[in-house]
Amino acid sequence: MIEVLANDGLDESAVTALLHKGIRVHTQKIPADQLPDAINNYDALIVRSATQVREPLIRHMKRTRLIIRAGVGVDNIDVEAAEQQGIAVKNTPRASSASVAELVFAHLFSLVRYLYDANRHMPDRGHTHFTELKKKYANGRELRGKTLGLLGFGNIGQECARIALGLGMKVVAYDPFVASADLHIPIGDTTVPVRMLTVSKNEVLREADFISIHASGGDEVLTADDFSLMKDGVGIVNCARGGVVRESVLLEQLRIGKVAYAALDVFEQEPAPDEQVLRHPRLSLTPHIGASTLEAQQRIGREIVDLLCSFFKR
Repeated sequence: MIEVLANDGLDESAVTALLHKGIRVHTQKIPADQLPDAINNYDALIVRSATQVREPLIRHMKRTRLIIRAGVGVDNIDVEAAEQQGIAVKNTPRASSASVAELVFAHLFSLVRYLYDANRHMPDRGHTHFTELKKKYANGRELRGKTLGLLGFGNIGQECARIALGLGMKVVAYDPFVASADLHIPIGDTTVPVRMLTVSKNEVLREADFISIHASGGDEVLTADDFSLMKDGVGIVNCARGGVVRESVLLEQLRIGKVAYAALDVFEQEPAPDEQVLRHPRLSLTPHIGASTLEAQQRIGREIVDLLCSFFKR
């Protein structure tokens, strides 16, 4: 029997499907300090973003032959150290694209209609200051006709573009590795083919009313200097990785009004984000749930079943 540790969980349907293939998946989480002693009970390790698979842990892997990141990117895995030890590293880059893109737009709608703020104030003030709050949130905006700038145009960025174009937005995208993409936009019962060319980063920064970041690594994508190129009152969304825009820089841009509002699903410090970020009145926040839909987890599970069965020839 092939033994697999899914240390950050796995959809139950995938666990059942794998058991029928002779692959037993263990989903009880093992704390980081106990993983080095436990890892050699398993032929493969599956993680999401919570479990860090760094070189000290990889050194202990004598039995493990495969590491799978259940999601986009492998930035929490030391890929070089794993491959030097003959351990394969895989991920599931497409399974969560739709769910992350929908969360981006959940935040965008929340920002332009001030839902994030209204939900903070309605429970305490709605019964006594209803008219005052109604006036406060009466100057919302529509997404239609605005320009969405995408920094990163891989699977998730392209899914965001499809949604934006369907809403009647203009889209500009920058990606140093993607020159163009063929998108199919659903309109009623049909789809309309749209070919999109990427542009320079500076062009995205200058044209966008809203900027959504979609970089798979943790390197800084938006620097303090980049904000000087943006429109005043721009909106920023980061559902990619904590640190691709520094929180201290973002807070300063919110303070001076260059950024009107922003949304974060990922943070530099997880699972304990900075208190200033958590309490900021113009930030829409979610606790790293981009891929956390039932449908996405089922798709991820199916991809992992295929990866494991292919690797172990089951």
